[in-house]
Amino acid sequence: MSRKSSVSRLPAEIKSYIEAMLATGAQTLDELIADLQQRYPAEASAGKLPSRSAIGRYGQKLDRRLAAIKASTDAARLIHEQVGDEYASLSGAVMKLVQTEMFEAIVTLQEADDPDTDPGERLTLLSKAAKNIATLARSDVHLKKFQAEVEERVRTRLLEEQKAKLDLVAKAEGVTPATQAAIRQALGIE
Repeated sequence: MSRKSSVSRLPAEIKSYIEAMLATGAQTLDELIADLQQRYPAEASAGKLPSRSAIGRYGQKLDRRLAAIKASTDAARLIHEQVGDEYASLSGAVMKLVQTEMFEAIVTLQEADDPDTDPGERLTLLSKAAKNIATLARSDVHLKKFQAEVEERVRTRLLEEQKAKLDLVAKAEGVTPATQAAIRQALGIE
């Protein structure tokens, strides 16, 4: 059974600091190592700080995750711009974000093939992914059902309004019953 990466096993404070430095890209790996040794001398002297290569591998994983988050944010923005204020546009954008997150989960599973990942952890990730895919599929079905119901209500209301207006115009303008029937048939009004 393989071990977790040395960065993952660090105390939360040090791990968060490394993640912040890697995310900003403010330092090279050598500068980051020197900075860590200065900030955390007790861990450095005990040999508990990660190596340059361990930080490099961890940084690559972090970069992929940050890229996926950026892609999700950009996708949501584009979706919202394209659909404007149509009903359920926000729900649709959220669904797209969830799909992107599922893609991120797949990337995480692929990363789980590395020697630092425990097979039990990989199985847990697969289980979570399967559960989330099922939830996503259910949500998508419910969203489409809701959209169809809204469309039907809007169509019914529009037909009722058209029927009422036709009745008003017919009485005011003296439209014959045959003409009214032809208009109703053309508009699909019962």
